[in-house]
Amino acid sequence: MDFSIDKYIDISSFSHSEIFDEIDNAWAVIPEIKSYLEEQFKKGVIKANYKNSDNIFIGEGTTIMDGVVIIGPAIIGKNCLISSSVLIRENCIIGDNVNIGHACEIKNSILLNNSAAAHFNYIGDSIIGNMVNLAGGAIIANLRLDKKPVTINLGHKKISTGLLKLGSIIGDNCNIGVNAVLNPGTILGKNSIVFPLTSVSGLHSENQIIK
Repeated sequence: MDFSIDKYIDISSFSHSEIFDEIDNAWAVIPEIKSYLEEQFKKGVIKANYKNSDNIFIGEGTTIMDGVVIIGPAIIGKNCLISSSVLIRENCIIGDNVNIGHACEIKNSILLNNSAAAHFNYIGDSIIGNMVNLAGGAIIANLRLDKKPVTINLGHKKISTGLLKLGSIIGDNCNIGVNAVLNPGTILGKNSIVFPLTSVSGLHSENQIIK
């Protein structure tokens, strides 16, 4: 199976596409986010510019509303909107023109350009492609109930990722309905639609309607 990032997400216009260099399986980038961010700030490639932090960068034209908490290291791109009561926890890279709605929480994840999380969303240990929309209340879970390493369910077999925490890889142009739950290790191909209130697991090819 091909789990390279290019199969699911176009990274050509992403300012931090180099984080995916030498990554065979897309989920393997998840434990690399922290070291990548630390290196960017340590080498001065990115210079912190948010309040008194030494490891948080906010791009030009981005609006940070009242009540937002950002725990670095974090990079947020240009022309984003980070709404009230959002919690951006450590190790997040957010692209350009991204909207994060009220009361969302994001942790150790990459969100590419022009995507949106409406409100009351949780995104953990995940990669969100371009032009993805998470409707209100949609949750991306990242930890199995039995605390075992996350596997990718292919139906007839399972592939172990070796990661205790892994949310989802969501391809470009996907639309996730209200209060849907993407279980740990979910992979969605490009242009997929998840109906509201749906619980999703495993690997799904592109252009799927999941309900």
